[in-house]
Amino acid sequence: MTGSLDPAAWQARRTSFGSVAADYAALRPGYPADAVGHLLGARPRRVLDLGAGTGLLTEALLAAGHRVVAVDPAPPMLAQLRSRLPRAAAATGAAEAIPLAGASVDAVVAGQAAHWFDPARAAAELRRVLRPAGVVGLVWNSRDERVAWVRALGEALAAEARGHEADRTVVDAIARALPARVTHARSSVVQRVTPEQVVGGIGTRSYVATMDDAARTAFLDGLRDLLARHPDTRGRAELELPYRTDAYRLDPR
Repeated sequence: MTGSLDPAAWQARRTSFGSVAADYAALRPGYPADAVGHLLGARPRRVLDLGAGTGLLTEALLAAGHRVVAVDPAPPMLAQLRSRLPRAAAATGAAEAIPLAGASVDAVVAGQAAHWFDPARAAAELRRVLRPAGVVGLVWNSRDERVAWVRALGEALAAEARGHEADRTVVDAIARALPARVTHARSSVVQRVTPEQVVGGIGTRSYVATMDDAARTAFLDGLRDLLARHPDTRGRAELELPYRTDAYRLDPR
């Protein structure tokens, strides 16, 4: 879904993650166990992690006892996943062309990815690969801006991030296309990171990865300056960066 971006800019962002794969694996937050539980329940399933990236959600799925096949369009991201999580099967592919047989998985999940899907084309593929009574799970981590310094960071990012962050309209579009009933659960996760790791994590966002070198350097230096000056982060070697986790379970009708 392109949001406010023109199609060319949206496509550039969608395909930008391979260039930041190692930092993505190291600096992005993982997903809490209760979010996985809401999406899939307690019974072990064969799960497709779609848009799996470097395997942050795959890792949580494996820890919960599920069998996972991870699919992503960016080979450098999958290389990170294979290195970190050799127990997961992995294949190159996209939501609109899933490289799996029909009726081959009990669930399809996507972490931090569904806003890059074409809802109608993806929904057709989801229906094809899901077994009867299969479920779809969509989950996002978003910085919790109830914390003052995190809110200041979000304000500094707002102009560049526009059209990047997901919202409920993405979930509703996919739910209509399936069609499916939606249930939502909210939880949280906290990263303990250095100020430089905060900046590095933002450097893995698509709107930063697609900047030219000079613009990227200037943008990230501005964030370093913000963290050096803000009263809640100034002089601190480690920060607690809170995230809100929104997990949506879609039960196809």
